[in-house]
Amino acid sequence: MAFKNMLSAAINQGVSEARARIFGHQLNPSGKKSPHKILRMKLFGEKVAQWYPHDIKKDDPLVMARQEQERLSKLEMLKRRGKGPPKKGQGRRAAKRNK
Repeated sequence: MAFKNMLSAAINQGVSEARARIFGHQLNPSGKKSPHKILRMKLFGEKVAQWYPHDIKKDDPLVMARQEQERLSKLEMLKRRGKGPPKKGQGRRAAKRNK
């Protein structure tokens, strides 16, 4: 009886190995969790990257120069009104420290 059980177990194991080879499955005789299911999935990073439009700011130096010019002009306007950033070492924290 024991020989018959060993023989049927060997046959079942051989059949499952052959089935895994034929159909491209991953054989997991221990039954433990495996990341193979996740690794088998198609990668979708390319599709996500295609969904978002191309950032022109990074490539075109004219766009960056225009933005920098706008920032500087706004800063100059604020300085004329007295609302610009303080000089280094004369901010609120420095004034609090000197009291």
